[in-house]
Amino acid sequence: MFSIFGTFSRVGIVAVLLAFAAGGYAFTAQNTVSPSQAGDGDNTVSGYTISSIHYALDSGNPSNVDEVQFDLDPAAASTATVAIKIGGNKYGCLPLTSPQWFCITSSPQQLTVSGATNLEVVAAQ
Repeated sequence: MFSIFGTFSRVGIVAVLLAFAAGGYAFTAQNTVSPSQAGDGDNTVSGYTISSIHYALDSGNPSNVDEVQFDLDPAAASTATVAIKIGGNKYGCLPLTSPQWFCITSSPQQLTVSGATNLEVVAAQ
């Protein structure tokens, strides 16, 4: 047995769902995305050779290391991102003269001579 109200309610539900779908499309159709570039791929990542490592001690307290200097080969561009991880802390580095880089090791935590057991250099062009 069919009821006229059952048929109208089904038609009404379908109409409401179609209205929501159309409204959702209207909102997404108005999104504007600025032009940009993106890429994906793979290639060999060549490393750097780190040499001429020098630890500059604090003249007032020689158990502290104030700065680490080293050379990168091949020479990295001055716009490269270079950092070291040593004594459990990460320190940013700045270029001196190519291929030399230096890293101040007093902040976020003062590097100590006893904490300088493993030097890790991260460099990216």
